[in-house]
Amino acid sequence: MRFVPSTKTHNALSRQWELLQQLPKRSPGITVTELHTRLTAAGYSISRRSVERDLHDLSLVFPLQCNDAGTPFGWFWKPGVSVELQGITLTEAVSLTLVEDAVRPLLPGSMLSTLEPRFEHARQKLRGLGGDNPAARWPNKVASVRPDFNLRAPQIQPETLEALQHALISEQQVRCQYYSAHSDKQSELTLNPLAIVQRGLVTYLIATAAPYTDVRQFAVHRFRSVKVLDSTCQGLESFELQTYLATDALHFGKPEKICLKAWVSEQQARLIRETPLSTDMLLEPLAQGFQLQATVTNTWQLHWWILSLGDSFVVHEPATLRQQVCDSLRRAVAAYEHEDCSL
Repeated sequence: MRFVPSTKTHNALSRQWELLQQLPKRSPGITVTELHTRLTAAGYSISRRSVERDLHDLSLVFPLQCNDAGTPFGWFWKPGVSVELQGITLTEAVSLTLVEDAVRPLLPGSMLSTLEPRFEHARQKLRGLGGDNPAARWPNKVASVRPDFNLRAPQIQPETLEALQHALISEQQVRCQYYSAHSDKQSELTLNPLAIVQRGLVTYLIATAAPYTDVRQFAVHRFRSVKVLDSTCQGLESFELQTYLATDALHFGKPEKICLKAWVSEQQARLIRETPLSTDMLLEPLAQGFQLQATVTNTWQLHWWILSLGDSFVVHEPATLRQQVCDSLRRAVAAYEHEDCSL
């Protein structure tokens, strides 16, 4: 017959395991007061006296020592004793549960396989404590949602992602068949993988296409086949991911900075004031609306954002951007005014 511990027993064991994880390996140790503070912050409802009883009981089983040379007393592991606790704290369990979905597309299978037991351990720990510890219910009280339209993520073949991750971590070139949605063509390329970036729903391989050296983005779901080559990846020494991302390259378009000037409606100005376009953004009141000025990167993302605001945002400068937006709106109006609306 399988023994199932009661909720009270499970919670006590988890609390004591958490306490053991908090103990330092050397004198002067940690005080009962500090341990009580940490356990309370972790969501355990416990008195200071209960912490003292736990320490006394645990010292009968584990090599614990109390520094009673002065006050306040400090508890620590006895010197010279090697103790490796394989469990995880409640804080670690909550953290692992919250980041699990985010890290899955970014880690190669070999690394994920080592984390799977930790993920499952975290879920199991939270399930066991969920009814008795408010902190264990934290993942059910917080969420992150995308601000954009609720599209579905594209399908990625697992073997494709695994091959690209392997090439990236081993710093090798790949030979691939890649479909370009813009040109509706499939090309055979030799790529130098430099990084993998998750942008919203889409995973991108950052790479150069031999023999060229310009850095490009390749949507992982558009790879039709991938073969890892024996040849070494080129260009790694001159590539720095954070510097590359700082250019707004993943917003697509040109990396050039422009001085954007526009008329903004009063309602839209209130929203933009809360989330500024740049650190140097200025909003000057007019008789109606506001005059906006900001230094921004000239990307497709900027164009899409301006178009999404309709008549509450009118570009004045640069003239080229104003003309591009104007042309897009004219084409959209013409499409809507077309008499044949049949499907």
